[in-house]
Amino acid sequence: MSTSDAPGAPGAPGAPSGRRAAGGPRGHAVADGDRSGAPGETRGTAAGRRERARYWRPVELPGVDLLHAHYVRKTFSRHTHESFVFAAITEGVEAFHYGSDLVHAGPGQIALVNPDTPHTGHAGVPEGWTYRTIYPDPELIRTIAADTLALRGEAGFTQPVVDDPYAARLVVGVHRAAEEGNALAADSLLRLVTARMLRSHGGRVTPLAPLAAGARDAARARAVLEERMADPPTLERLAAELGTSPFALLRAFRAAYGMPPHTWLTDARVRRARRLLDAGTPPAEAAVAVGFTDQPHLNRHFTRSVGVPPGAYQRARGLR
Repeated sequence: MSTSDAPGAPGAPGAPSGRRAAGGPRGHAVADGDRSGAPGETRGTAAGRRERARYWRPVELPGVDLLHAHYVRKTFSRHTHESFVFAAITEGVEAFHYGSDLVHAGPGQIALVNPDTPHTGHAGVPEGWTYRTIYPDPELIRTIAADTLALRGEAGFTQPVVDDPYAARLVVGVHRAAEEGNALAADSLLRLVTARMLRSHGGRVTPLAPLAAGARDAARARAVLEERMADPPTLERLAAELGTSPFALLRAFRAAYGMPPHTWLTDARVRRARRLLDAGTPPAEAAVAVGFTDQPHLNRHFTRSVGVPPGAYQRARGLR
């Protein structure tokens, strides 16, 4: 991305320009149904395009993943991320459950998700949505918060959708700079947009002590599921081991973690599989290691949480 293309610079575009970047990022992942070359907006209306997703980790931005996608029928199951999520909508509308609320994000808005926060995702209009997403590591956000706001401890965001077209253009600018291998611009714009959103929509996030009577049982159940992920007990057996009833445990677990145990377990398996893939483990082996039946089973759940299949995800890191 040239200096004149950076958001806020003279002549900067107010929205994605529709140009395709020359060349492409090293190691980007292309989901099935999209065999085009470098990431970038294609011409035509959103409704006229096939679904596509490109996921990659630019070498210029350690600790940051990027996703550029257009979805129509795609649905994300309830899941969490170990990273933050900054999703700038460029076309259409994304709808997603965040806690108990169903929220919508459209052009010029950014969906913000804190780590370990359950959420979903689907089209909010028939033509779907297009977005550019940044997944920054929590340590990076802590560093920026401490540097720009003198904010110590766990920083996070207080609302799931913000209406800030300028910040959305900064997110697009991070993508374009990364696509062109412009490390200085990508890093600078990432820090600018993070600081801007922390100042206007962020603060210290301190986990509250669980108030529900079954919170201790929920935490113990989670520890059991983490330890026995590949061969978990039934809900009835798990409750018996903890000295409670299945329905009491189900209610307590949902209250503590925002989803029932079986949904949490699937999400935890995907997260662990992701770490195995990052370490170079082949997808088929990762699938079995975390308790999925086979690689297609992993593929289905991984794609519903991450947005691309595990093989494409792994290729984005140059591991295959």
